[in-house]
Amino acid sequence: MRRAPTLAVLALALCLAWPACAEMVWRRGALGDPGSLDPHKATTLIESNILTELFEGLLSRDAAGRLIPGAAAQWSVDETGLVYRFRLRPDAVWSNGDRVRAQDFVYAFRRLMDPKTGAPYASILHTLKNAAAVNAGTAPPEALGARALDDGELELTLEAPAPYFLEQLAHFTAKPLHRASVEASGGDFVHPDRLVTNGPFLLKKFVPADAVTLEKNPLFHDAASVKLDRQAFIPLEDRSAALRRFMAGEIDSYDEVPVEEIGFVRRTTPQALKLSDSFGGYYYALDTRRPPFDDARVRNALSMAIDRTFLAERIWGGTMAPLESFVPPGLPGYGAPQAPDWARLSLSARQEEARRLLREAGFGEGSAPLSVDIRFNNAGSHRATAVAVADMWRAIGVAATVTGTDAVSHYAFLREKPPFGAARMSWYADYPDAQNFLFLGESGNEGLNAASYRNEAFDALMREAAAARDPAARTAALRGAEARLLKDQPFVPLMAYRSSHLVSERISGFEPNPLDVHPGRYVSVAPKP
Repeated sequence: MRRAPTLAVLALALCLAWPACAEMVWRRGALGDPGSLDPHKATTLIESNILTELFEGLLSRDAAGRLIPGAAAQWSVDETGLVYRFRLRPDAVWSNGDRVRAQDFVYAFRRLMDPKTGAPYASILHTLKNAAAVNAGTAPPEALGARALDDGELELTLEAPAPYFLEQLAHFTAKPLHRASVEASGGDFVHPDRLVTNGPFLLKKFVPADAVTLEKNPLFHDAASVKLDRQAFIPLEDRSAALRRFMAGEIDSYDEVPVEEIGFVRRTTPQALKLSDSFGGYYYALDTRRPPFDDARVRNALSMAIDRTFLAERIWGGTMAPLESFVPPGLPGYGAPQAPDWARLSLSARQEEARRLLREAGFGEGSAPLSVDIRFNNAGSHRATAVAVADMWRAIGVAATVTGTDAVSHYAFLREKPPFGAARMSWYADYPDAQNFLFLGESGNEGLNAASYRNEAFDALMREAAAARDPAARTAALRGAEARLLKDQPFVPLMAYRSSHLVSERISGFEPNPLDVHPGRYVSVAPKP
């Protein structure tokens, strides 16, 4: 005997047939797999994009990259500029239902600075009082300038006034952690079955080389405004394959347009191409720990022989801009870009000067040539860039080779830093301030100083900038530090990034911005026609 369908079955059938009831999923093509989803072990933009969805810090960012309240509903700073107090929003809860408390931030900040954690990005929050000493193991974690006044109020004390401090609090290293779940799971607390988060999305699944899948967090304080049901971060290091999948409708967006396909995209689907200026730089780090790269003459010779305009326009199809400064242009209040003295010379004159410097350094006629291997990750135009730079170096008598690996292996190489010649690195601003680029050269920044650069004069200028209360004096010290870096060339600036994205017309809420942040909580995806 056939039963009449229940109301629930009829409702389900109607929903499946009606586009408005369909699950809303943003299929995001990513540049690779994340190396870690532990906020204290992550280092790359790939990881940052995911962690921003899983965790919410004291402050957050809107669709245009502007600062907005996050887990903190309000805050104040005292007249010294050193003591900040944050009142947490009462409706901020963890994905397991526990309230987000001030103690969760204290625990996370102490774990970040604990030398046993080995956080490569810890130095970004050395702005906190005693953070550098705690991170170095010379002060106990309790000495850190972070304390809970009660469950709902957090006090943070700085080492010196920092005008960018609130910007730092939106960074992925400044997220809270749920202590009980972290300690119960040990180092594997980021497993989908165990990760407790407080952001707009939850970690549902992570299958390497397939996808990182997130689901909407129903307990997020602004869940009612989040339109997406799921996000899938799909790792696609092959940019051309990513474009094919985008054109076929298999992904809704991708984080970088293949340079060789820019013309095709502009002709066939111009509305999908999103280009914008970005606070990001593309560099080659030179291993200053060992000869001959410990010699500034060698480093300058290598840098001045590079035709950056050729790289930006011919290799990258105009999606990059030539960069001779270390700090990319456009950062608020920093002034015009700086450049080395030799930047005003023609390319042929620079090549001749490069040969002279190499002869001075012992690589002239009758001696073995300088040998340099360029390491990079096999994605986009990085190989083409390395091959072009190798040809430019051969023009001044350098024996140059290239070595490419997958993204995860390359970034692990940069963290572990075995001996090398030149290694590709990039940096996107975590917050719009020149300090966020220049701190990469500080001798104490072991995790991110890929060149292992050590210079007391540079460090002194960075300390002077950190202590300065007058904005003009601070800018002058930062510009002095950059001039020192450009004179020594431990990092060879090549190009400034321009963000290039493929974004389906079905996507709403995706706003190009200089920080290149695109939180999923503001995005919606229209049904396919």
